[in-house]
Amino acid sequence: MDGIFNIYKQKGFTSHDVVAIVRKTIQQKKVGHTGTLDPDAEGVLPICVGKATKLADYIMEGKKGYRAVVTLGTSTTTEDASGEIIEKKEFTFDEQNITKAVQSFLGTYKQTPPMYSAIKINGKKLYELAREGKEIERKAREITIFDIKITKFMPPEQFEIDVICSKGTYIRTLCADIGKKLNCGAHMHSLLRTSSSMFTLDTAITLDELKELAEKQQLQKVLLTLDSALQQYSSIIVSSKANKLLYNGNKIEQRFFEKGNQEIKQGQKVLGYDNQNNLIGIYEISKEKDRLYMKPLKILL
Repeated sequence: MDGIFNIYKQKGFTSHDVVAIVRKTIQQKKVGHTGTLDPDAEGVLPICVGKATKLADYIMEGKKGYRAVVTLGTSTTTEDASGEIIEKKEFTFDEQNITKAVQSFLGTYKQTPPMYSAIKINGKKLYELAREGKEIERKAREITIFDIKITKFMPPEQFEIDVICSKGTYIRTLCADIGKKLNCGAHMHSLLRTSSSMFTLDTAITLDELKELAEKQQLQKVLLTLDSALQQYSSIIVSSKANKLLYNGNKIEQRFFEKGNQEIKQGQKVLGYDNQNNLIGIYEISKEKDRLYMKPLKILL
């Protein structure tokens, strides 16, 4: 079985819990997720199966969508409701000022990852260091907020936001940064991931629904193909003469491109297919001596 399940992760489960349950449900070892969701968060969590596990990084490259509730006036150790309160400040709930602060984060800015995160530094995850009471300097990373809007005001201290952002964005850090902007502190009260690349809430299924389909032997109904999950990439089909080169992981010259040859350019990532329309891998277009080639980045064979 090769493909992706669009799972709705419910509260209380870690992303690793979901992987373990899917692995047991479908009785297959090669299973992985495409981006961690905290145990208290819920929503879209694409789960890769079989060959799709090799392409998880590419599936993760798309934009992410979130709905979060922000609590103003209270800062916590983890930047969300699960942490210990480290500061409380009085403030005036001013909708105009809140809107102005929220909108100021639209675009690209440098975000410092929280200590309670799975980022590794010198082989150790930050949250492990945080649990030991240690705090180390983290390098700010450039992230992009493509869209952010307030969907609901909930005075005296909360409001809800919808966010579309780049991968690597920490929404709880965004909430804390909004609090800093308003000079009152803030933390993330709740989080729902509404989309991850082309995966959305309306097509997500719960783990219980997955189990029911497995019992009925109807998993193929909800297993998305690799092609459908990688729609952002152009496709190139090579001629039968280049099949062997393709299978051996060699670079393929443009003269062997049978279809998808139009408007490709240097540096572009593409999907490579053999002449029988079987997806073989992800490639990058390179140029050598005025000739274009596609060079393998990740082979599925």
